Amino acid sequence: MSTEKIIKREINDLPPLESPEKSEEVSSSGRVDINVLLNRARKEKEKENLTNLVFVGLTSCLIIVAGIILSF
Repeated sequence: MSTEKIIKREINDLPPLESPEKSEEVSSSGRVDINVLLNRARKEKEKENLTNLVFVGLTSCLIIVAGIILSF
């Protein structure tokens, strides 16, 4: 099987790209609403906070379990 066929098959297997809804991000005058940008930034910050919280929780659990195992 040639590499061209493999590459074409991989390209065809990709899902189609989704575009954001135009009415949500751009108003009729072509300007971007600041509230949409602020909401997007808040959502990204919440995801980062959740990721950090999970990481700290797993790390603390690992330390506690290691402490319990070493105490016996």
